[in-house]
Amino acid sequence: MGHDKLRKFAENETFPCLVQPSCGELLADGYFNLRDHSLKGKWNGFFSNNHPLVLELGCGKGEYTIALSERDALRNFIGVDIKGARLWKGAGYATRNNLSNVAFLRTRVEFITAFFAPGEVSEIWLTFSDPQLRSENSRLSSPLFLERYRSFLKPGGIIHLKTDSRFLYEYTKAVCMANSLEILSDCADLYSSRNPDLSPEIYEVQTFYESIFREQGYSIKYLAFRIDHEGGYQSPSESLFDPVFWRNTEGDRQIFGHDTAETRRRKLASSK
Repeated sequence: MGHDKLRKFAENETFPCLVQPSCGELLADGYFNLRDHSLKGKWNGFFSNNHPLVLELGCGKGEYTIALSERDALRNFIGVDIKGARLWKGAGYATRNNLSNVAFLRTRVEFITAFFAPGEVSEIWLTFSDPQLRSENSRLSSPLFLERYRSFLKPGGIIHLKTDSRFLYEYTKAVCMANSLEILSDCADLYSSRNPDLSPEIYEVQTFYESIFREQGYSIKYLAFRIDHEGGYQSPSESLFDPVFWRNTEGDRQIFGHDTAETRRRKLASSK
């Protein structure tokens, strides 16, 4: 481990807005019987107010969580990510700038139910999540994750999806259709024309990756929906979503000048 990463981890321990639970404690009773964290149901006490709670899952360096919090002092925002070196940037900024309505939680999204009580969260942001082209249960908008979100999202609570991935966008829409979920907003190319019905923050707040993908010419998709639903969530049938078709439609791409893992896999397969 590099010295800079060790320095960041040490500084993380000093940031009051960064919560870093022990995986050993959460998993003491097994993966399928997570122990509740002490903050579950008590986030209003953490923030010392009763404002609505908004999560960003897979927040990376936290720039989106920070930007949302600076625009709206009447909501509390929590960015969730497993990478401590990434969270260091957002947590450090929030600490230095005395942002009282923002926090960061270092944990796996799979463990999210251990941290929030029924009705405790008002909104969830999924910003440029890995589309997980070959593992449905790993997609953050899959039925498995919707079940987790339902355990703590308020009735009528909203999930926002922002993505450059046509695959993930079409999949999430198909999940909504398969389960008769209410779609509030649906933009296949968010920046092609500004929709006056959308909140300005949808356009004016952008993640680091969002800026990169726009520069590369990828359209940004936006979907907002509610997950209110009776019974279990169902995966979409192939008539609603053909994974092979949309996987092939996704195409090759690069990040920071390097092929993504899926692009490398395609090139290796085509060379054989």
